[in-house]
Amino acid sequence: MCGIFAYFGPKEKAADIVLKGLKKLEYRGYDSWGIAAKQKDGRIYIEKHVGKISEVISLEDSLTSPSHLAIGHSRWATHGGVTQFNAHPHADENNKVVIVHNGIFENYAELKQELIEDACLFSSETDSEVLAHLIAKNMDEGFEKAFQKAISRLKGRYAVLAICEDEDKLIAARRGSPLIIGQGEDTYFVASDVPAFLAYTKEVMYLDDEQMVVITKDGATFSSLESGKTIKKRLISIDWEVEEAEKGEYPHFMIKEIMEQKDTLSRTINTAEAKLNEIAKLISRSDRAYIIGCGTAGYVAHIGEYLFAEIANKEVIMRPASEFHLSARFLTEQSVVIAISQSGETADTLEALKLAMNAGAKIVSIVNVESSTMARISDKILPIKAGPEKAVASTKATTAQIAILTLLAHASANKLDEGRQLLIQTMGSINDMLNPRYEDHITSIAGNIMNVQDIMVIGRGISHPVAMEAAMKMKEVSYIHTEGFAGGELKHGPIALIEEGVPSVVIAPDDNFKNEILSNAMELKARGALIIGVSPENAEVFDYWIKTPSAKHANAITHIIPLQILAYKLAVLRQHNPDMPRNLAKSVTVK
Repeated sequence: MCGIFAYFGPKEKAADIVLKGLKKLEYRGYDSWGIAAKQKDGRIYIEKHVGKISEVISLEDSLTSPSHLAIGHSRWATHGGVTQFNAHPHADENNKVVIVHNGIFENYAELKQELIEDACLFSSETDSEVLAHLIAKNMDEGFEKAFQKAISRLKGRYAVLAICEDEDKLIAARRGSPLIIGQGEDTYFVASDVPAFLAYTKEVMYLDDEQMVVITKDGATFSSLESGKTIKKRLISIDWEVEEAEKGEYPHFMIKEIMEQKDTLSRTINTAEAKLNEIAKLISRSDRAYIIGCGTAGYVAHIGEYLFAEIANKEVIMRPASEFHLSARFLTEQSVVIAISQSGETADTLEALKLAMNAGAKIVSIVNVESSTMARISDKILPIKAGPEKAVASTKATTAQIAILTLLAHASANKLDEGRQLLIQTMGSINDMLNPRYEDHITSIAGNIMNVQDIMVIGRGISHPVAMEAAMKMKEVSYIHTEGFAGGELKHGPIALIEEGVPSVVIAPDDNFKNEILSNAMELKARGALIIGVSPENAEVFDYWIKTPSAKHANAITHIIPLQILAYKLAVLRQHNPDMPRNLAKSVTVK
């Protein structure tokens, strides 16, 4: 969930380069950060802070001395509070070995006790620090051997980097948490995500699970953590542009990415016909099919369940990835599991896919990062090609995922051309919808409800998971307590929450459930609710109306976008940063 960035190369401003890289990774979520740089005399200097990286203009003098090797880390607290001592990088008591770490060492407590008994002095409360001491303990065998011996004793998911005073090397390893190596001219970068070094190179190599890499002035050598056998890696060119990872004229990434949906959907529409038909046949031949995801991806999966039922008359069962263990016992070699993740590194989803793999089920991944762990372990991949998404709250990746599922459901019904045409028309409607007047109208509505304590969002049919996703967006970025419900469930409990003036967003597309959801709106209004209608047509029950295009089976896309804007506007009016909501991270790589 944290950010890792390292530089090894000929430039002598390594710490400054790492600082810039960490700033590019701020979207991942963090509460503290630090940088370690190795100077020409071999000594390693460390600077650590609690707070925002973006507020730092320059580093301390000790880090600005000439250096060609530096590592950095932005921490999201797990073991130990948010303090400067607990911030990374961490070192042994002699400052000879320095490490950064994402993930959790599950057996750190017993290792720490062993190290304390061996007279090691700890300076933090973290699980991470044990690695520095374990490496230092065996440095008489050489840096690489000491690193391998230390790693072999650790349990859990991790991505780690290590440097030492004695040798001019950068060593990295991973198990379940992403690390990507960027290669330039006599230069190497190691990062949690590509945008960190996109300004320097688009040539990358991926470190897979149970692998390590040793980087020196002679190059990068990959090997297996278990066997030590050397592994050859191919260089892959990333097709993202630097501009896609920058805010440009927009005040926040979230609104930029909302507005980009006019363009990102067109890339999704062009997904290869053969690939869609191949996966559709896989689903048709399966004895059971599941669709899984976490958070927003979970709500997209729920939308997919409706799409397959309505378009293809097929049952594809939605399960939250974190709770998939119950359904996994029913998987066979004829089963299919469709996994959804923007990053392709979501820990709970990867754990669910391990269960599917153990059962011999076929795996289909819908991801934005084609070279992610999830993509690499899948039998089939459907890339959404949304480009880098840096706001923590997903927007353009969400609608691209829904679009892919819409195409796949149509392909399963042998109606792929019809599905493409539907999305082309929808894309045109969205282009017309996303204009300054429309945005100003939603700003006005947000201004009238910005100080409330609670919001309710309701929908029926496919609009039920849309309501839950809209509620997720609002609570994520505005911190207003927001709940999404099925309209038919109101009288079974949720209507007790309604008091005078509670805003209730009613999603009312032009579908078979329109009359029922408008009836629910009347029930809410009779009890004092303020009704915000999201619908192609105005209705007497609405106090405010947000107009949406009618898009038939693509209504989930056209109705979620204005609610993304509403969430964004509420966050801004309440003076919160919508790109980096508190306590959240972009990629949840720990369970």
